[in-house]
Amino acid sequence: MNYPHLFAPLDLGHVTLPNRILMGSMHTGLEDKASDYNKLAAYFAERARGGVGLMVTGGISPSIEGWLKPFGGRLTLPWHKPRHRKLTRAVHAEGGRICMQILHAGRYGYHPLSVAPSKIKSPITPFTPRALSARGVERTINDFVHCARRARDAGYDGVEVMGSEGYLINQFIAARTNRRSDAWGGDAARRMRFPVEIVRRTREAVGPDFIIIYRLSMLDLVEDGQDWSEIVALAKTIEAAGASIINTGIGWHEARIPTIVTSVPRAGFAWVTQKLKGEVAIPLVATNRINMPEVAERILADGEADMVSMARPLLADPAWANKAKAGRSERINTCIACNQACLDHVFQNKRASCLVNPRACHETELKIEPASTRKRIAVIGAGPAGMACASNLGERGHAVTLIDKAREIGGQFNYARQIPGKEEFHETLRYFRHRLSDAGVDVRLGQTADAALLHAGGYDEVVIATGITPRTVSFPGSDDPRVLSYLDVLARHQSVGAKVAIIGAGGIGFDVAEYLVEAAPSPTTDVTRWTREWGVDMTLEKRSGLQPPRPETPTRQVWLLQRSEGRPGARLNKTTGWVHRATLKAKRVTMLGKVGYERFDDQGLHVTVDGKPQILPVDNVVVCAGQEPNRGLAEELIAAGLTVHVIGGADVAAELDAKRAIDQGTRLAGTI
Repeated sequence: MNYPHLFAPLDLGHVTLPNRILMGSMHTGLEDKASDYNKLAAYFAERARGGVGLMVTGGISPSIEGWLKPFGGRLTLPWHKPRHRKLTRAVHAEGGRICMQILHAGRYGYHPLSVAPSKIKSPITPFTPRALSARGVERTINDFVHCARRARDAGYDGVEVMGSEGYLINQFIAARTNRRSDAWGGDAARRMRFPVEIVRRTREAVGPDFIIIYRLSMLDLVEDGQDWSEIVALAKTIEAAGASIINTGIGWHEARIPTIVTSVPRAGFAWVTQKLKGEVAIPLVATNRINMPEVAERILADGEADMVSMARPLLADPAWANKAKAGRSERINTCIACNQACLDHVFQNKRASCLVNPRACHETELKIEPASTRKRIAVIGAGPAGMACASNLGERGHAVTLIDKAREIGGQFNYARQIPGKEEFHETLRYFRHRLSDAGVDVRLGQTADAALLHAGGYDEVVIATGITPRTVSFPGSDDPRVLSYLDVLARHQSVGAKVAIIGAGGIGFDVAEYLVEAAPSPTTDVTRWTREWGVDMTLEKRSGLQPPRPETPTRQVWLLQRSEGRPGARLNKTTGWVHRATLKAKRVTMLGKVGYERFDDQGLHVTVDGKPQILPVDNVVVCAGQEPNRGLAEELIAAGLTVHVIGGADVAAELDAKRAIDQGTRLAGTI
C-alpha cells in the first residue's frame, strides 16, 4: 500500500474511519447564508468523493453572542437544521463522514454583542466584549450542548468543540483573558472548568455513538497563556469528560508568530502534538503546514500523532487522498500556504477560494466540462495564467499548443520559488507539468511566437498570456551597471554587493529584500532554526511556548524604499503582510517611505526622505518599481483579424497577481 500509516483505518469504538486524514475546519463564507448551503454541500461532497476520512465544517456559532460576525453561521433554532441536512446528506451520499465545528468567537466577535470571561478588548477587533455573568456562563455551556444535539439531529457524525486559536474557550483557559475570581476563574483548575463542562454535558446529551473532537490549544504563543503542565491536565480531563479525539490548535489569532503561512516549515508544529503522546489514550491529530503525503506519512510513522489535519491542502486539491492512495502524489495540486484566496478572502468578507484551484468553493459555478466543438487553440506564455488556461482547455478536449520563449514553464513562479519561504512554488510547477501532459497539451518551450507562426498554425483562437515587462526608473546614474532590475537578481543571478537599496516596496520589493538578507538554505526548511528565529520554545518549559527570538545575522545591509508616504508594505496581503514586515525588521532592513531618488554615483544612492537629503552608501540598487503589461503580440494579432483573448499579467500587470491570473485563465478555458 502507498503510505500505509496514512491509509490505515482508525477505530473510534462506535465507528471506524477509513484513513488518518482529517479535513480541518476552515471558514469559507458559505456557512453564513442559507441560500449558499447548496454550494457548500457541493464543496464538501467533492472532498468526500476525493477520499477524506473525516471532515469538519467551518465554525458554526451556538448563539448570536458567539457569532464571528453579524448574521454569521449558527445552529440554534429548529429551522436551521434543514440547511445543515443538505451538507450531511451530500457527504454521506459520497461515503464520507462530517463533523460540525461549534465555535464561539468570544472577544474575537466582530460585532457589539460579543461576550468574554472578562471585559478585555482583543487587539484585533474593534469591540469591547461584555463579561459573562455566572448565569451567562451556564447559559453559554447549554448553548454548546443544544447546538451539538441539533447537529446530531441534522445528520452530522460528530462535532468539534473549538477550544483554541484564542476563541471563547481559549479565553476562559488563559489568565491573559480570564480575570474572574468566581468558580470559572482564578487558578488553572477553575479556568479549565468551562471547556470540561462543555464536553461532559455534550457527551451526556449526544450519547456514546457520536464523535466529539476537542480542538486543544497546545501552544498559545501569547503572553500569559497556558504552560505545558496545564495543557496536559486539560487534555486528560477532556478525555475523561468524553472526547473521542483531540485535535491540535497552534497559536492565537493575535499572536505575533506565524503558524500557517508558507514560510513556516512543513509540519513545523508536529513536535507539539508528539509531546502530548502517551499522556492520553484517545487519538491525537497533528496540524499546520502538512501538505503532502510524504510529510503526513512520516508524522504517523514516527508516532508523532494518530491523524493529520489538513484544511487548505484540500481546498487546493479535493482529490488529495485518492491521488495519494493510488500512488499519484506527483499529480497533487499542492497548497502553497499563500493565504491569498482563502484566509485573505474571509477577512475581507468574501467567499474563500484557492490561488492554485479557483474552483474551490465555486464548484457549482466554475465547471470544466467537455467542449461541444473541438478547436485548435494556441496559448502564448507558460506562466500561471497560461498554464491554467492551457491545461483546462486540454481537459475539455481542445487541441492546445502552449508556446513560451523560456526553457521551462512557470513564468514569474520560477523567480518566486527562489524567495526564502516561497519554496513551495516549485510544487505548483511540478503539478502543472504533469497536468499539461495528462491533458495532451503540446508544450513548445524555447520558441518565440509571432503573427506569422500563429497564422501558419491555423488556430481557431489565440490566448495571450505573455506576462509583463519590469518598469524602469530614470534618474542620473540609473543607467549604471550597478543598478539592476529584480530579474537581473532572480533570473540572471547577477552579483549583488553587501549594501543594497531596493526601489519599490510592493510585494516584489519585499521578496527581493528577503532573498538578499537570508542565508541559504533558509530557516523555512529547518524547524529548529525557524523556531529559534521566531522565539518558539521547543522544550515548552516557557509559558505559552514563548522565548526571546534569536534571528540570524542578515547576509546584507538593505534599504527598502518607496516614493509614497506611509509604512512600506502596508498594501501587502492582510494575513501575511505582517509576517514579511516582521521578518525584514528582524533582519534589520531599513524601510523608508516618501523617498525621492536624486542620483546614483560612487558615493551611493542620493535620496531625499520626506524632503531631507540623505546618501545611502550602497554597492547596488535593485529596481522593483512595478510592471507593464506585455501585450504587443496581442495587438498585432487583433489587427490581423484573429480571435484573441488576453489574460494574466498581459491583461493587468499590477503586483503580478497569480491568484487573478490562474482564476482568469481557468474561467476563460471554461467558456471557449
